[in-house]
Amino acid sequence: MNIEHASQVFGTLNLPIRLQIFQKLAAQGSKGMIAGELAKQLSIAPNNLSFHLKTLTTAGLIHSQQAGRFVHYYANLALMMELVAFLTTNCCKESDDPNCKFCG
Repeated sequence: MNIEHASQVFGTLNLPIRLQIFQKLAAQGSKGMIAGELAKQLSIAPNNLSFHLKTLTTAGLIHSQQAGRFVHYYANLALMMELVAFLTTNCCKESDDPNCKFCG
């Protein structure tokens, strides 16, 4: 990951509803969630949800899979972990604190 990619991911999550969508999907793990249930749980209109799902998909934060007449959505947890690793690469690198709880 580079600074541009990290910035794109953050930019995609800049709206509270997109962050909520990602969190809901992340909570489901490999189980995923169908769009209708996601819209219901977040109290969001299906057409509005579709717009945000498309944006999150374009950024690579989520992916979908057709299952019969339903579309299941899944969080890209590997990308999120890559972002966390990118953000913490230099954790405490310039600190004199020997008790850093994040990177040892």
